[in-house]
Amino acid sequence: VEESSVVAAASLVAKFWSKRGGFRTEVITTKKSGQVHFTYQGNYSDLKEYFVTKKEQLLEATNAITKNMRKRGGGILDIELRNKTQSLQNYYQLFVTFETKDSMGANFINSCLEAIAKEFEKEGIDIVMSILSNYIPECLVKAQVSCKIHEFGDDAEEFVKKFYQAVQIAEVEPYRAVTHNKGIMNGIDAVILATGNDFRAVEAGAHAFASRDGQYRSLTHCSIENGIFTFWLEIPLAVGTVGGLTRLHPLAKLSLEMLQNPTAKELMQIVAATGLAQNFAALRALVTTGIQQGHMKMHLQNILNQLGASDNEKEHLTEHFKNHAVTHNAVVEEYRKLKLKIE
Repeated sequence: VEESSVVAAASLVAKFWSKRGGFRTEVITTKKSGQVHFTYQGNYSDLKEYFVTKKEQLLEATNAITKNMRKRGGGILDIELRNKTQSLQNYYQLFVTFETKDSMGANFINSCLEAIAKEFEKEGIDIVMSILSNYIPECLVKAQVSCKIHEFGDDAEEFVKKFYQAVQIAEVEPYRAVTHNKGIMNGIDAVILATGNDFRAVEAGAHAFASRDGQYRSLTHCSIENGIFTFWLEIPLAVGTVGGLTRLHPLAKLSLEMLQNPTAKELMQIVAATGLAQNFAALRALVTTGIQQGHMKMHLQNILNQLGASDNEKEHLTEHFKNHAVTHNAVVEEYRKLKLKIE
């Protein structure tokens, strides 16, 4: 589900960091949320009083739905009444937080919200909709790599300086940040898709998180202190290893087995590490050889495979294009010339 150059770059980076302490990951929080959106034209103090007296009944209304989840240590964490009338006239919401353990929890959350809405509704309270949110700033995971600057080898100081500058640019310039974060998602989406999770939900939540202070920014960060280079990613991820397609789709099942059947928290850490590896690979290429060298090297092999080139032909053409620009037309033309020589 990903380009060969992307897979190769991430694999190379994984090998690089495996000799420098590896990827260190931490699940910070796992809280998810959903809202019952409604309108109310009466006095707010009356609404608040009604909510306080009704809150226990709202929780009881979901007992049948949450029974199994509570046995696993999850369930509804809290229900809050939020006054949103400053943003939209007569608009309020019940803001409900959840712990869904090893399931992504979309169906569970939506079922709970609809039961809560039904119990809460009365004359004067007009329910608009009940739905989970894919914006999950309290379901966070962090992945990090770190090493001494000299471990980058020749020209380490110059490399680290440019790498740091590249991250800083992505933190202040939205035009760069969008492409920067897209590179992170190259790695993340591949794992999300392979394990049967919802990559659209993950994408939406990640990009919203990147904009949380009002400007779109980099999801990764870099520091250089006392001769130590540190690079990290902090990202919201709602993933599951039970329910949905995770155990039904044969490829999703196989992918999870290859990952040694992780829990949802472990999968969050794997996904985050993959995203960080991908971003490191892209930035390393950008500030050294340029992004096209590695990409076009892999693209050359793809074109040769499409043309049906033999191993000897591939060897000859690979050698030729070490010193020539790789384009589809150039490869086809050189392949044609080679075939004529052989004939």
